[in-house]
Amino acid sequence: MSAVRLAVTVVSTAIAVSRHPAVRAGLQAVVNNPKARETAISTTRNVAYNAGVIARHVLGRNKT
Repeated sequence: MSAVRLAVTVVSTAIAVSRHPAVRAGLQAVVNNPKARETAISTTRNVAYNAGVIARHVLGRNKT
């Protein structure tokens, strides 16, 4: 599976999941709770950083 096709699949799945009522209710609860919001922000940043690290290992630093 190419990287572009994988990216499209991930984005499509994320959009479909985000439309689910239970996911929306959970997000609303996080937005209303400052401690949970800070934890969610921190976790999201860590996951994004780790995804970048893995991508650099897989693709190498010189490839775009």
